[in-house]
Amino acid sequence: MAVFAIGDVQGCHDELTQLLERIRFDSAEDTLWFTGDLVNRGPRSLEVLRYVRELGDHAICVLGNHDLHLLAVAAGTARPKSGDTLDAVLSAPDRDELLHWLRHRPLLHHDAALGYTLIHAGLPPQWDLGTAKACARELEAALRGDGHLEFFRHMYGNEPRLWSPSLAGMQRLRFVVNCFTRMRYCDADGGLDLKAKGAPGSQSPGLLPWFEMPGRLSRELHILFGHWSTVGEIRDRNVHSLDTGCVWGGRLTALRLDGDDSGGWYCVDCPGAQRPGTD
Repeated sequence: MAVFAIGDVQGCHDELTQLLERIRFDSAEDTLWFTGDLVNRGPRSLEVLRYVRELGDHAICVLGNHDLHLLAVAAGTARPKSGDTLDAVLSAPDRDELLHWLRHRPLLHHDAALGYTLIHAGLPPQWDLGTAKACARELEAALRGDGHLEFFRHMYGNEPRLWSPSLAGMQRLRFVVNCFTRMRYCDADGGLDLKAKGAPGSQSPGLLPWFEMPGRLSRELHILFGHWSTVGEIRDRNVHSLDTGCVWGGRLTALRLDGDDSGGWYCVDCPGAQRPGTD
C-alpha cells in the first residue's frame, strides 16, 4: 500500500491519468493526497471531480481557492471569471452530488504516523498545529452547515490581515479561509499580503514567503502545499511545494510519502491548458 501526494490538478484529467500510470497507482490498495484546486482552468474539471470522488477513502483532498470559487459560483454568490472552465460541472446531471462532496472536503489533513500535514496554501506564523486544526474545523463547520450560503456571500476580501485569537464571526472565518486557500507572503508583523503573487525574489521589501517567516510556530511540521505555481519545487525547510504549474504548461508532480521510496518525486510534463501566469 503506497501513499502519494499530488499537486494542483486544476482540471487536467489526462495529465493526472498519465501521472497515475507513472507511479503505478492501484486504486484498491494505494491512497492519494491532493493539495486542492482539483478544478478550473484545465479542460476536464468534471472528470477530475468524478474520479477523485469515486476513489472514496483512497483519496484525501483539501480545499483550494478554485474549489471554493466553484462552490460560490454554483451557489450564486460569485460570478464566473474569465478563464474559468467550470460549465461542464455546473451543468452535469450529478452536479449536486459532486458539489456536496466537494463542500465536505477538509481544509487540513494531518497524519501523525506518516509525519505530514497537507494544506492548500499556507499557515500564518502565529499558528501551531493545534491552532491550525481548530481553525480548520471552524471553517469546515461553516462550509458544511445550513449557513454555508451566507458564508459564501461574505467569503471574499483581504481583511483582516493579522491573526488574533479574539477574531470572531465572519472576520475570523475570512482570515482562516485566506490562510488555507490564498496566502503566499507575510509582512514583518506576520500579517497576510494577498496582493503579491510572483516567485520569491520578486516581492516588495519587507515581505517573506510564509514558510520563511522567523519564529513560525509550524516550523517543526512537514507541510505539503500547492497553490503557488511560481515558487518551484521546494524540498527543504520541512515544506514541500507540489504545485508545479501543470495547467500553465509545467509539470504535474507526485511525492511518495511512505515505504522504501518515501521522499521520491515523480513528474509528467504538461502541454498547458492556459497561458503561463499566476492564479
